[in-house]
Order: sequence, then C-alpha cells, then structure tokens
Amino acid sequence: MALLVSLLFLFMFPMRNNGQGPPSPGYYPSSRIGSIGFNQGYSNLWGPQHQRIEQGQLTIWLDRNSGSGFKSHNPYSSGYFGAAIKLQTGYTAGVITSFYLSNNEAHPGNHDEVDIEFLGTTRDKPYVLQTNVYVRGSGDGNIIGREMKFHLWFDPTKDFHNYAILWNPNEIIFFVDDVPIRRYPRKSDATFPLRPMWVYGSIWDASSWATENGRYKADYTYQPFVGKYNNFKVNGCTPNGPASCRPASGSPSTSSGLSRQQYTSMAWVQKNYKVYDYCRDPQRDHRLTPEC
Repeated sequence: MALLVSLLFLFMFPMRNNGQGPPSPGYYPSSRIGSIGFNQGYSNLWGPQHQRIEQGQLTIWLDRNSGSGFKSHNPYSSGYFGAAIKLQTGYTAGVITSFYLSNNEAHPGNHDEVDIEFLGTTRDKPYVLQTNVYVRGSGDGNIIGREMKFHLWFDPTKDFHNYAILWNPNEIIFFVDDVPIRRYPRKSDATFPLRPMWVYGSIWDASSWATENGRYKADYTYQPFVGKYNNFKVNGCTPNGPASCRPASGSPSTSSGLSRQQYTSMAWVQKNYKVYDYCRDPQRDHRLTPEC
C-alpha cells in the first residue's frame, strides 16, 4: 500500500531535480562589478510614499492606494544591470515585482523592453519568474512578447538572490545568482532591441493577467505587498559616453555567447525549471516571432 501511495505521489508531483542547485557556471559576472547605493544610480519614478531606503536596502510596496517604481538616472546602450531581490511571502496573486530595461518614455507606443518579472502566486504554488523581450512594441494591445517562464530552485521569499540582465549588441542574457537561465541572441535587427534604455524596478497590480492568466486577482486583505532590493550593480555604456566604453560580456571570453560550462548550467535550469517558452506555444502566431 505504501508503495502504491508513493507511486501515486510521484505521478501527481514528479520530481524535477535531485534537490541540489544547478551545476556551477564557472564564471560569476556579478563578482566583477562593484555594488552601488540606490541613490547613486536610481531615483523614485512614482509612488514615493510607497518607497523607503534603510541601511542601503530599498523597500517598495503595493496597497489599495498605489504601488511604486524607480528609474535609473541614465539611459544605457548596453551593459550589465543587476539587483538582489527578496519577494513577499504568502498570497501575492496578481502582483508583479519587477526589474527591467525599457525606453517606453522615450518611445511611447513603439518601445523596447527587457523584463525580469516575478508573477505573484497563491499560497500553495511557487512564484513564476518571467523573462520577456519586446522589440518596438506597438503599444496598442498587440505588443509581441517573447516570454520564457521559470520556477526557481530555491524559495525567493526566504532571502535575497541576485537577478541580472546583460545586454550587449549581440545578445541578452538573464542571470539568477550568476547562473544563466536564458540567452536571447541577436538574429536580426528586427528582432533585437538596439535603442538606448533605462533601468527600472516596480511593484504593481497586474490582476488581469499575472497569475494563471488572471484567474487569481490581487487580494488587498493581504496588503501591503512588499518587494525588497539591495546590492545594485550597473556596468553600462551610455549613449553619449566615451568611445572607449566596451559592452559587457557574460562569459569568460570577450566574444559573445557563453562558455561550455555556462551552457551546461543553463541547460540544467531549462530542463528542470522552465515552465513556458513562447517559441513552443502552439497557440502563438510564430510569423510574428521569426527568431523561433
């Protein structure tokens, strides 16, 4: 009987990994970049009454009245951008906590964007980390997203973990604790963001789509919903900066791509923790995403 119960449990909840973290990537780009204080690189964008800084830690929160967001002082044409983030525990359905690049304010209705978004969840399910790339989005509800979604191999509410976006003229790489989880190469100018972007972070109500396509909404009996950030890292080239500035690299080599060891760790994450890939979604019109 015990064996039958065990087999039934494994069928319903298959083990997706061996309980350990991913293989070592062998290269740690965050260790090569010094941290900055929030005020050195960023300032409040909206919801100032829902944002505070204490001992180098930024806290932003969402309640019935407002969320909050911040923005980098400078735009960048390439770079490595990271922060350590700790997420809210408990019921967070409908709530988005984010760290991303965008030029929406410079190009409203036709912007580029590179996202790390944590999709809030119910008590019994893990967070989803959504990575996304927009290229000259239309802004009229027909923005073409390039989503890849993951669960994490740790509980992101228990402690701070480092999340980063590396963007250079050849590729975009998303990192979690220096482990590459996704690489988006430049296959054509039409499918890659090339215009300068700013760095943003925010917490906001996206009940219409964030959790299981809007099935679960934000419930403000659980407010405030809190996002905590520290260990900010910015290493980028500005549009009008010195010609000597060289785009950041995500690998030991100065060329594009990842090392073999990094590809191994990324493959482990994608095998065990990837839960959605827009290129493999049969309901998507892939004529709009030719890089697939």
